[in-house]
Amino acid sequence: MNESTAVFALSALAHEARLKVFRTLVGSGPTGMTPSALSAALDIPATTLSFHLKELVHADLVTVERQGRNLHYRPALAHMNALLGYLTDHCCQGQACIPSVRKRRATC
Repeated sequence: MNESTAVFALSALAHEARLKVFRTLVGSGPTGMTPSALSAALDIPATTLSFHLKELVHADLVTVERQGRNLHYRPALAHMNALLGYLTDHCCQGQACIPSVRKRRATC
C-alpha cells in the first residue's frame, strides 16, 4: 500500500455513517449483508446508504456481489489489513506492540 491509497481509504472512513457501515460489515464477517439489512440495522435511509456504500466500494474497503436479485456487500478484509499494516509499519521502532508482549519486553 502506498500513501495515496491509504489517504483515500482513510478519507472514505472519515464520515460517521461510512464508518458505521464499514464497522457493521466487518462485524458481519465474510458473509456480508444486503443493503436492506444494513439500512435496518443502522437506521440509514436506503438512498443515503447507497451513496455511502458506493464511496466505500470506490475506496476498495468494501466489495459488492450480486446474488440473484440481491446485492451483498462484504468488507474487503485484505485491503483493511493492508491499511492497518501500513499505518503500523513503523510502530514501536519495529518491536511488537501487543500489550502482553510489550510487558514482557518492556521496550515499547
